[in-house]
Amino acid sequence: MLKVTGLTKIFGGLRAVDDASLNVHEGRIVALIGPNGAGKTTMFACIAGFHPVNSGRVELLGQDITGWPVHRIARAGMVRTFQITQPFAKLTVHENIAVGAYQKFPDRHQAWDHARAIARQVGMEPMLAQPAADLTVAGRKRLELARALATSPRLLLLDEVMAGLNPSEILEIIAIIRKIRDSGVTVLLIEHVMHAVMSLSDHIYVLSYGKIIAEGTPLQVVNNQAVVEAYLGRGSTTPPMEDVVGATHA
Repeated sequence: MLKVTGLTKIFGGLRAVDDASLNVHEGRIVALIGPNGAGKTTMFACIAGFHPVNSGRVELLGQDITGWPVHRIARAGMVRTFQITQPFAKLTVHENIAVGAYQKFPDRHQAWDHARAIARQVGMEPMLAQPAADLTVAGRKRLELARALATSPRLLLLDEVMAGLNPSEILEIIAIIRKIRDSGVTVLLIEHVMHAVMSLSDHIYVLSYGKIIAEGTPLQVVNNQAVVEAYLGRGSTTPPMEDVVGATHA
């Protein structure tokens, strides 16, 4: 579904993303992880069209979309969420979700109905009439997810959708992401909540200093010495899996 080849993004003298490649197959949940400052969000922004790339290629459903504007990529079926949620504070939850729905449903009644269905999917139907400004952090995270889903994407890029949530809220989001995948939407996610990454992911890519240093199943990645060194420092001995998960979650 998504193929990224040799992606490079340079800011001044900094190679924020350095010849990075990854593949996301249809129907899967794939994670992109790495230490803070590794270049994960920059890579997301390049893939989704928010940053022009210096070199490399991005293909969606077999089509080269490198350099396409954001709105055209969204219409092609790929949308992303953001770490920092910025809802339309003066609009209701229903109106916020409908903004995304209008991309596919220009008719107001259809967009409104679609927004209600999306709200139900992410557990926000009881909040439809609530002003977005009154939402909790967890509510804003769900709204960010709902607005992206309302565009009817084929591929959804989630950027730290669990950041700032408590354990019970994280479990709820994990269940929602699984349902999204089961509904036919492929997921590529950035996440620091490692127990969620290990639970959700079919495949994981690890980014460090802009480079992909490892990939594989959750078990393969968490026991990879290069990954352990990226998180815990060079020269570390390989700890048990649960120790790495705890360290990356900290």
